[in-house]
Amino acid sequence: MTATLAHEEILALFTDLEEGMRDRSPERVVARYADDAVTCTLAPPLRHTGLAARDPEALAGWMAGFTGPITVEHRDLEVAVCGDVAFVHGLARMAAVPVGYPEGFSLWMRVTVGLRRRDGRWRVTHEHQSVPFHMDGSFLAATDLQP
Repeated sequence: MTATLAHEEILALFTDLEEGMRDRSPERVVARYADDAVTCTLAPPLRHTGLAARDPEALAGWMAGFTGPITVEHRDLEVAVCGDVAFVHGLARMAAVPVGYPEGFSLWMRVTVGLRRRDGRWRVTHEHQSVPFHMDGSFLAATDLQP
């Protein structure tokens, strides 16, 4: 497999996430994950493993907390591939309107993803999302940052 093809296949997984969120298709979003995936998302707990990391019903429940589209976009993704292992990092913006709120939100976060190629397909094995926090003693999430 060429490096160019690997990059294209890996970036397609990020497109699947963006489209799956917009279309509210939890099955499409979680299809990106390996069976043994570990995720560290913005919401508690500190990490999800195995089925908890790729449960379409749990994701559908989370999606039900929003009205209208859920937008995710990626920016400045850097992809490094070595054989059947890859590493991606960059930024992501999420925007949505929570149920019962008149206005939505938009926030930028940091994203780091580890992938493995198994049975000819790239799958996410580790995903980490984070938002910086103010270190001024308030410890408030810095959701107002823009790239």
